[in-house]
Amino acid sequence: MPATTHLNYIKSPAARAEDSASAIEDTVREIIAQVRARGDAAVREYSLKFDGKDTPALEVSLEARLQAVADLDEQTRQDTEFAIERVRAFAEAQLATVLPLEIETLPGLHLGHRVIPVQRIGAYVPGGRYPILSAPVMTIVPAKVAGCDEVIACLPPGAHPAMIAGCHLSGADRIFLVGGAQAIAAMACGTESIPAVDKIVGPGNAYVNEAKRQVFGEVGIDQLAGPSEIFVVADETGDAEMIATDLLAQAEHDVRTRVGLITTSEQLARDTLRAVERQLLDLSTAPVAARAWSDYGEIVLCADEAAMLAYSDFVAAEHLQVHTRDPQATAAKLRNYGSLFIGTLASVVYSDKCCGTNHTLPTMRAGRYTGGLWVGSFLKICTHQWLDPRGVAAVAPPAERQSRTEGMEGHRRAAALRMG
Repeated sequence: MPATTHLNYIKSPAARAEDSASAIEDTVREIIAQVRARGDAAVREYSLKFDGKDTPALEVSLEARLQAVADLDEQTRQDTEFAIERVRAFAEAQLATVLPLEIETLPGLHLGHRVIPVQRIGAYVPGGRYPILSAPVMTIVPAKVAGCDEVIACLPPGAHPAMIAGCHLSGADRIFLVGGAQAIAAMACGTESIPAVDKIVGPGNAYVNEAKRQVFGEVGIDQLAGPSEIFVVADETGDAEMIATDLLAQAEHDVRTRVGLITTSEQLARDTLRAVERQLLDLSTAPVAARAWSDYGEIVLCADEAAMLAYSDFVAAEHLQVHTRDPQATAAKLRNYGSLFIGTLASVVYSDKCCGTNHTLPTMRAGRYTGGLWVGSFLKICTHQWLDPRGVAAVAPPAERQSRTEGMEGHRRAAALRMG
């Protein structure tokens, strides 16, 4: 952590995210075991137990999918399709940068890689506190752009019908009304109705997260997602009202959302604290946002820009907004974040909903070592090689010598066999 002598907490978080983690490992392990052993029957039992829904038919029929789309009001459909087009356009642009490779590194030694889509993707689409209409767009559209053969979507049986419509419009090949850890188990293990997938993507609650952790290896996963996060780095030019608005917009996601301001201006720090408290008075989602702010909100005053940037890189926030005099210059100095919002006109809400970048992002400081979901998450970069006699003459002698040194006689023989 950066030297605390350069940090002054104007508001400290009252809790730590790890303190509120539930002891759910054993419950999830049992769910996975039951789904693996009993398939659809176990899935239905858990849907009734956890969601209160009796789901004799797990898959959404084509007729029901089309009806969900037909039931969308015209503006909601237009907005959903706008988001789909923006996400698709950005994913296509990203895909164009991921190229196959063929190179001759020595005469006769040919190396390369292919770009291969993952065959079958499982997209978990959370129900959550609100019907997040952009959620299926972010997981399904990039997979289809990547060229995956099949994308199946699982969403809780009580999900808003507009979420089914979103899955359909985004291009899901099959849609199942299964939520929670049982959905992850079904996609990982396969059941009579739900096919086993190769990779599972999409955020969810703590049970979903733990299930993804436990099935990882049997299938791929995108990441382990914790509660949402937003931080703002700002100097004295920052606008306290705008910053407070953006912090509370993210805080309404969940009572465990982590929100914060990192600044070099004490005046801005104190003005923002007052603005948050004032805005909470008439925010309709204040019961959630106020608790998140109380428990996990922080305002950190830094001695100088270097300390501000160092603390931001330590936090590695999921969403990081830059409100400084020269935001592009500040942004160029930052390296740990999920997605960066440069300047006061770039708001997290645009990315959350429809601007084109993906909102499935690393949390819990995972931004130190990974980025968020993107078209490359659905691709495999697989290497290959082929040699002609000149290549064998170049690599076989050192390979044979190394194998002899290591005492691996089988390897030595395989290397020598091709030398002629």
